[in-house]
Order: sequence, then C-alpha cells, then structure tokens
Amino acid sequence: MKRHVNRKILIAALVAAVVLGTGSVVVLTRVAANQANAAPLQNDPAKTAPVKKTNLADQQSVNGQLGFGAERGLAGRKSGTITGLPNQGAVVEQGKPVYWADAKPVPLFYGTMPLYRDLEAGMSNGPDVKVVEENLAALGFKDFGTPDEKFTSYTASALKKWQKANGLEQNGKLGQGDVVVQPGAIRVSSVTGQLGAPAGGDLMKVTGTERAVTVELDSTKQRLAKQGEKVELSIVGGKPTTGTITGISRTAGDPNQGQKPKIVLTISVDDPKAAEGLESANVTALFTVSKKQNVLAVPIGALLALNEGGYGVVTEDGKTIPVTVGIFAKGQVEVQGDGLREGMKVVTTE
Repeated sequence: MKRHVNRKILIAALVAAVVLGTGSVVVLTRVAANQANAAPLQNDPAKTAPVKKTNLADQQSVNGQLGFGAERGLAGRKSGTITGLPNQGAVVEQGKPVYWADAKPVPLFYGTMPLYRDLEAGMSNGPDVKVVEENLAALGFKDFGTPDEKFTSYTASALKKWQKANGLEQNGKLGQGDVVVQPGAIRVSSVTGQLGAPAGGDLMKVTGTERAVTVELDSTKQRLAKQGEKVELSIVGGKPTTGTITGISRTAGDPNQGQKPKIVLTISVDDPKAAEGLESANVTALFTVSKKQNVLAVPIGALLALNEGGYGVVTEDGKTIPVTVGIFAKGQVEVQGDGLREGMKVVTTE
C-alpha cells in the first residue's frame, strides 16, 4: 500500500501549492526504487479517468467589499481658516466647492497632476497650466482656445471671468492651493477637518462616486494585482457580473499590531445594475491568473512522482508515461508527454 500513500502525499502537496498561489510544486515524496513500475496493486482495483482535451483557467478567489472604492485622504493647501465643509456622503463635481476658506470657495478641478506652483502671467510653460486651461474650458471659459502649457494673457482673461463667476478676487492669478485637483468627481466618505481650524491641513477622506469593489491581498498574491485586468464578481444581494481593476495601492501594516502590509485593489463594476440598490455588500472576486486553450488534462490525482525525478501518469495497462505539468484548475492539471493522447485512460485516486 506504500505506493498509494506516496501518490496521496504528492496530491496533497500539489493542492497546497495551488491554494497558496506559489505557482510551484513542492514534492514531498518519491516512488521507491523498487516501485519504478507504478501499476496498481492487484488486490486494490484502480480507478481510471480519461485524458481530456479542454480549456483550463488558473483562478483564485478573494473576498472583497462593495462600496465606492478605497478611501484617500484630502488635505487643504490654502492659507486661512476653514469656514465651510461638505457633509459626509456629499458628491462634489467639477467646478463645485470642496470646502470654504475665509468664506471663499475652494473648487474642484479634474486632473492627475496637482498644482505645484502659483500660476500667473510671465511664468514658464508647464503641464499644470494645461490642467487649469482644460478645466476652465470644460466649465465654459475658453478665451485661450485649445488648452496647452502656455499661460498667456488669454489664459488670465479666462481665469478672471471664472473668478468673477465664483465670487473670487478677479486678479487673473491662481495659487496652488486655490483649487483641489482630483482625478474626477469625489464622494465625501468622512470629514476630519473642523470649522475654525487652519485650512492648510487634513480635511476629509474621499472616494470615487461609482460603485466599486475593494479587495485586500496579501503581498504573496502580488500576481493578481494587474491594472486593467478583468475580474469575475459575485455580489451578495446583487447579480453576478464582471469588474475591471482600476486602482492599486498599498498599506504599510503595523508589525506592533500584527498587521502585515497589504495590496489594496479597487475594482470597478462593469454593470452598475448588478449592484443596484446596494450601498455595501460582501463580494467574492474571482481572478484569472492564466488560461490555456485545447490542452490535454488529467485529474490531479493521476500525477505520480517518479523515482528519477519529475512526474508521470500510469495508463490502465500499467505503462508509465513521464509528463510535464502546466497549470492547475478545478482539480485538473495540464500535462504533456510522449504517447499521451486524448481519450487514453490513466490511473487516478479521484
């Protein structure tokens, strides 16, 4: 019966390797030298399974949470005193005030680059100028024509008109703290600032405005974090749908609290109707690590560690065929080997 113990230990090691997502196989046993011929014992009828040609997908499932995506802190960069703050849950769109300092609004501009200097006539060209012109144009102030990186008198003119519309001083200049730059509309998830406090500090935590799934991964599962990749989503109380990884961030963790660093994924929901009416919900996210089309596969239980190293399968007539293994998926493993063909039956424990 030793031969069967070896096979079961091997299967346990293979399954453990797949579950841990290591992408490698740890061999814990080898067939003894006097067992090179791995035919089943005569008093122990062998189970067999056919070699199949199929499509395999190496997948990993991780629990997540439906909400509005990962929170991020938002700090003010303007001098003065906080005189107004939004309510928790408020949605702020382009051109609308994020907060108020010295009774003046600090509006939201869209962009991926924050303003890193004050903008005014005579300054050097730069991408921050283009961010401001793109927002002015989107809000209906287009004196300068097509947005570019040059701050001209036409830029100053458009800026003055925008300032007038917002009740601001019409000086044609824009300080780096006069607006808040974010990638898009924001939803206020919590307010940390206080009225009367300095405006140049932490104000609130925000998220995006679209439904999104947040998933935390251990650092060992880095391979699942690929920007733009598709993910299958099962939403409790909603409908199955797919999502797209739109954001990847990291948490440092706290060794003193036993907290390990995490990879935080934000996954957009491709079909908003799948989460309709849900503020939050538990979600199972299924990641596809790799796919193989039209490959030969056998049950994992058909693999046997060979005395000379590597793996093999045993046909129903007792012949051992050395094989190279590929991806594992749902109890199946991709195999390649000389003489291996579709429909052939091999010995398995499953």
